[in-house]
Formats: sequence, structure tokens, C-alpha cells
Amino acid sequence: MDTIFLIIVLILSVVVHEVTHGFVADRLGDPTARLAGRLTLNPIKHLDPFGSVILPLLLAILPGSFIFGWAKPVPYNPYHLKNPERDAALIAIAGPLSNLLIAAIFGALVRISIVVNVPILAATYPLFAMIVWVNVILAVFNLVPLPPLDGSKVLFALLPRSAYQMRAFLERYGMILLVFFIFFGFRIITPIINFLFELLI
Repeated sequence: MDTIFLIIVLILSVVVHEVTHGFVADRLGDPTARLAGRLTLNPIKHLDPFGSVILPLLLAILPGSFIFGWAKPVPYNPYHLKNPERDAALIAIAGPLSNLLIAAIFGALVRISIVVNVPILAATYPLFAMIVWVNVILAVFNLVPLPPLDGSKVLFALLPRSAYQMRAFLERYGMILLVFFIFFGFRIITPIINFLFELLI
């Protein structure tokens, strides 16, 4: 049951993440996501058969507690944006910020469940803590500055034009570097995840 709940939390959190991308893009002048019917919290519209269902279930069955997944990215058209570089960064960072907001809300509920001595509220502590944990991981991981993660778009907006070679390198080899990071470099962001989790809880 814990695994099923974890997968549900992961899917819904990723859906909010993607919808927030589309909402900010729409506010910045790009209606692509809205016209595609993707500005909805209905998970069916966002599920990727492999990344949202098959992969998380397979990882849940395999030994270990590492569960990973994704939803279909919300589309946006940079040609509709007034300032494509800056606006792309704003659209990108909106996703992780939405996850941090969810984590903060449920972190507050965890604190309330501890302070208020009500058995029903106390029973929600592990469930709410799991929601905080998943959303903190999503936020921090997506801010890693490697394509296709959101952090890469923020990095590209901050880089000077003279750093085009670095950008070209990251865009070309980003996916390879990301896979390498997941398996060998994830420990780099683990202290940040632990710090934010403890701070919110």
C-alpha cells in the first residue's frame, strides 16, 4: 500500500509540475498548452504510458526503494514568447517551485498533526511526510542544470552569449550526462534534499 500511495503521489505531483509549466507559458503569451487541453489536473491527459505507469511499477517490484517516473511534457512554442530566453527560464522554474509549494503546504500539515494531539491527524503524518519527500526530490532534481531538466533552461538564460560552446555541449550530451548523474552523481544533491525535507517537516 505504501508503494501504491508513493506512485500515486509521484504521478499527481508531476502532473501539477507540468500543468504549472503550461499555466506560466499561457500567462507569458503562449497558448499552446491551453489549446492542447493540457492545462488540466486530470492525470489521464498527462500520463506517459512508460514513464508514468510501467517504469514506476517495475522499479517498485525490483529490490531497493528507488522509484522514478515522469509525465508527458507540456508543450510550449518559444516563438509566442516576447523574450524567449528569459521566458523559457520562467516557465521552467515554475515547475520546481510548484513542487516546493506543495511540499511547504503538506509540511505545515505535518507540523500541525504533531502539535495537535488528535489520533486521526497523527495517522496522516507518514502520508503527508511522503508527499513532502517526493515533492522536494522533484523540485531539487529538476533544478539540476542538465538538459532536458528545468535547471538547464534557467542556466541557459543566465549564461552569457559567449558561452555558446558550453550550451551546445550540454544540449548535445545532456541526456547522457543526466543518466550518468542519476546513477553516480545523485549523492551531490542528497544533502540539499535532506536539508529542505527537515526544514519543512
